Amino acid sequence: MAYFFLRLQPPRPTFPHDGTGEEMAAMKRHVEYWHRHALAGSAIVVGPVFEGEGAFGMAVVEVEDLAAAQALADGDPIIASGFGFRFDILPMPSIILRPPAV
Repeated sequence: MAYFFLRLQPPRPTFPHDGTGEEMAAMKRHVEYWHRHALAGSAIVVGPVFEGEGAFGMAVVEVEDLAAAQALADGDPIIASGFGFRFDILPMPSIILRPPAV
C-alpha cells in the first residue's frame, strides 16, 4: 500500500465563499463521495483548508499505487461537474498516525 496527498484546487481563489448554488450542490456530492471512502478505509483524512480569501481541499489516502490514487481523484463528482476543479496528487513516502482514541 502507498500514501498520497491529494490537493483539490478550486476554480477560483475566492471559492467557496462565492460558490453558486450549483457549485455547492456539487460540493455536497463531493463530500458524500469522500465520506464513503473514509468509511471504506482508503481515505485517512479529508477536509477543507482555508487559505487567504478562499480554500482548497485535501485528502490523505492509502491505496495500492498512483493509478489507484488517480482513480479516486477522477471518480470525485466535483471533477465530473465541469466547474473547473482539479487535483494535484503527491506521493507520501511515509506517514505517522496517532493511535486511535479510546
